[in-house]
Amino acid sequence: MTDEQPPDPTRSPDHSPVVGAGVGARAGTRVLARSHERGRPEFPRAAADWLVAGQARTVLELGAGTGKLTRVLLATGHDVHACDADEAMLEVLRDTLPGVRASTWSGGDLPAADRSVDVVVCVDAFESLDHEQALPEIARVLKPGGHLAVAHHERDERIPWVRRLGRLLGTTARRAADEPGSTHEVLVHSTLFSFVEEGSFKSWQDVNRETVVDLARSHLGGCDEDELDQALAEVVAFYDEFGRGMDGMQLPYLVRGHRTQVVHQPGLFADGGALGELPEPEDAAVAGSFLSDGTDTDMLLIDFR
Repeated sequence: MTDEQPPDPTRSPDHSPVVGAGVGARAGTRVLARSHERGRPEFPRAAADWLVAGQARTVLELGAGTGKLTRVLLATGHDVHACDADEAMLEVLRDTLPGVRASTWSGGDLPAADRSVDVVVCVDAFESLDHEQALPEIARVLKPGGHLAVAHHERDERIPWVRRLGRLLGTTARRAADEPGSTHEVLVHSTLFSFVEEGSFKSWQDVNRETVVDLARSHLGGCDEDELDQALAEVVAFYDEFGRGMDGMQLPYLVRGHRTQVVHQPGLFADGGALGELPEPEDAAVAGSFLSDGTDTDMLLIDFR
């Protein structure tokens, strides 16, 4: 028998508090970025393939975070330029993906030339954008026939213990599809984009006693020190009640996606050019994916015009 105590998952590896009076703001954001990397779910390959809809695409990724989707896209042969508002997140991304193009972007002009990318993709960040500003910029950088793809993770809170964890994390359900500001509502009412296609994908995240704390910290990083300590303690107690020790638990997610082709408008480009009609996509597989008759039960095509 030993008197050694198990490590406290609410402390960082050097046993200092996760956020405390002695930790500077920049150090705190680095800790949160590392927690995000360890605690958030990996991005499923099937969902990534659906979002990009083709091979060897030039992709501008908004809200890239620590590169969960970026690494999947790079591994499948795409050329990715990753953008995020948080430089600490991009530091983690650059550490794990050396050589990848990465830019700090929090709004305004996108770091890409007119008609230069095949796909703009945004995961778990689209509803926080200024859409009046961002959508024209996204349309500007897309090539003729290019598309915008948006996705977000939802924990499957139909399951009681998952719903309880969601309450501890302080997260709420996303907007309903027809609610102002929802991804669906924004895209179907935009004159810059065409049909909106929807897809959903199931995935599971393996969570253990340490990574569930990283997951919580990535959601609760804005709390003050006392609130954070209390919240993390509650999450650990939850895991001790529902987890399976060393085997951990599997946290179920739905990844919900939207994709839509650009419709270039007069005056959109700096050179005054515009396109009245969309050309046929070069990739036949992409053409098929956007010309569905809507009978596929995994997606929905909507045209309000």
